[in-house]
Amino acid sequence: MKANQSTIDRAVRGIVGTGLLLVGIVLVRGVFGILLDVIGAVLLFSGAVGFCHVYKVFHVDTSKKA
Repeated sequence: MKANQSTIDRAVRGIVGTGLLLVGIVLVRGVFGILLDVIGAVLLFSGAVGFCHVYKVFHVDTSKKA
């Protein structure tokens, strides 16, 4: 898997993913809390590895220099 996310993209995914995980664990209960946890985990993982499968499907690559 070739990285297809820029550094800023990865940082935003990490921050948003962590926030969603915390909200899902601490504040929200039930199915919606689990959904927030799953979305947060996916964002956190994709930010950590620098690869997004959705970007690949749509041929998006934010890692390229402008």
